[in-house]
Amino acid sequence: MARRGHSLLLLVLWTLTAPARPGPGEEGDGGWQRRGAAPAAVAEEERCTVERRADLSYAEFVQHYAFSRPVILQGLTDNSFRALCSRKRLLASFGDNVIRLSTANTYSYQKVDLLFQEYVEQLHPQDPTSLGNNTLYFFGDNNFTEWASLFQHYIPPPFGLLGTTPAYSFGIAGTGSGVPFHWHGPGFSEVIYGRKRWFLYPPEKTPEFHPNKTTLAWLQDTYPALTPSARPLECTIQAGEVLYFPDRWWHATLNLDTSVFISTFLS
Repeated sequence: MARRGHSLLLLVLWTLTAPARPGPGEEGDGGWQRRGAAPAAVAEEERCTVERRADLSYAEFVQHYAFSRPVILQGLTDNSFRALCSRKRLLASFGDNVIRLSTANTYSYQKVDLLFQEYVEQLHPQDPTSLGNNTLYFFGDNNFTEWASLFQHYIPPPFGLLGTTPAYSFGIAGTGSGVPFHWHGPGFSEVIYGRKRWFLYPPEKTPEFHPNKTTLAWLQDTYPALTPSARPLECTIQAGEVLYFPDRWWHATLNLDTSVFISTFLS
């Protein structure tokens, strides 16, 4: 087993098995890190191969990233929207709403409806042995009428692509959850609370994965044996950062904490 892959795997598994502790409050983590959260110092990323940019101009974005490679954008966070996404505020505003959950496999075949409050209260670390079709998470199937009072306050990344229209997808997921490899059109993904690790391959490089195994299982079973040339681009997106992914890039995600996030798809 490669040393780097082994270290990342141990880091994630330690996070999943850490004892529960009270969250530090609304200001720090929005009250989300209440179940099985690990101390922040433990889960610092070891490897990042995606460039981070602050004060990126639109011309630079189009020339260097829009059609060629991912980039992490910094300094775009709207703290007023972040405050609206605290655990307390979301439960007060949307606790009685019915949300639609998707299975965490590549094709997301199954959908399950549940009260938002029940989903939040049941959040727990991912079982590493669970299959994707037995793992449910909240992302993508948002009722835009019911959630309009939240979305109207979100300021998306300032870069668009000619001929595309932005569409939002909001999500909340527990530690160790995520979506296995898949691809679609270009877009942005912002972490509001928590941390989300991304693994990305260009369109011409299909990753080795099983469509019904979770990202956590892939990290445990496949990632450690990858040669350096076969490894994906990867990085941990911190709260307040935005990842841009180009059209048709393969990507998988893994939440290192209970995470709140919003994506802006350009279609």
